[in-house]
Amino acid sequence: MKHLIVGVFFLMSSFLFSQEDPGVSNIDVSYFYGTILEHNPDISHLITDHPTGLILSYNKKSYGFQPWESRYNYPDWGFSFIYQDMKNQYLGENYSIYAHYNFYFLKRNLNFRIGQGIAYTTNPYDKNTNYMNGAYGSYLMSTTYIMLNYKKENVFKGLGFQAGVSIIHYSNANVKAPNNSTNSFVFNVGVNYLLDYKEEPDFQPVTESKKFTENIKYNLAFRTGINESDVIGLGQSPFYNFSFYADKRLNRKSALQVGTDVFFANFLKELIYYYSVAYPERDVDADTDYKRLGVFVGHELFINKLSVIAQLGYYVYYPYDFEGRVYNRIGLKRYFGNQFFAAITLKSHGAKAEAVEFGVGVRL
Repeated sequence: MKHLIVGVFFLMSSFLFSQEDPGVSNIDVSYFYGTILEHNPDISHLITDHPTGLILSYNKKSYGFQPWESRYNYPDWGFSFIYQDMKNQYLGENYSIYAHYNFYFLKRNLNFRIGQGIAYTTNPYDKNTNYMNGAYGSYLMSTTYIMLNYKKENVFKGLGFQAGVSIIHYSNANVKAPNNSTNSFVFNVGVNYLLDYKEEPDFQPVTESKKFTENIKYNLAFRTGINESDVIGLGQSPFYNFSFYADKRLNRKSALQVGTDVFFANFLKELIYYYSVAYPERDVDADTDYKRLGVFVGHELFINKLSVIAQLGYYVYYPYDFEGRVYNRIGLKRYFGNQFFAAITLKSHGAKAEAVEFGVGVRL
């Protein structure tokens, strides 16, 4: 999990060092109340009451001093802290920090936020003292939240309000078993305050041309990390994934991708051997190849030096049946110059996470 902490702080640093515009800041606080969604029957015994908590946020507003800001209707970037009482003795309480973006719609009355960060849970799984907690296998987890608010700023001397709904997700992405995870759907209401509201600048008009062309680019990426199978006690193993893909920019915001992945997941090697020995009735050959080869299509959304990727793949070489042939990947890339990038991505099969990947690559 140390790698997860490093990755998230890398993400936060990318916010700090890529944003230097003048402007004002905003702070907000919201109270929430909701329910844990039963996305998996294995967590039904953990849903006993309605979780509550607080969301505290700092937001740096943009006004179009860089071209990408007007391209996305002048979003905010910032940091969040969430406290959540899961209202269950086995789940305990969660404390989380995030980096986030706020995007605005409907004359800036509708605010959509997406945040990614790390969470600390007070009562993870323990085979002796807390074997009922099949949701959280470690003290530290990755966490994502999305929020949709009706938001009004500077209603009276910098003070405003917001209300809406959020989904808060906690998972360690199979870094350590068990990992059934939780998703909370909550209603939130709160207030916001615009710092230095008397000095707020005007939004700058769009100056860049809508026309944009770029040749096809070729990408090489290497991703690695550690993960564990769902069989508790088999231990954590490293994995190594290699990708080659081409992308074509459609405009300044978007690019389409097509490519191939090669996966070397050592946890799968251990899992195959375990089933061949412990469950002979499954007729698993201990020498079954654990490697996989996939092809994928994807989309990349460019936001300044950051980009968001989403990919959907299919295993064409698949000697051992694990979670099905279709896989998906979502995550963030941070560019350094025009060619080199680092990335944090989540590889999964539908809603079933396989690994958090930490990667580097080049776009030629």
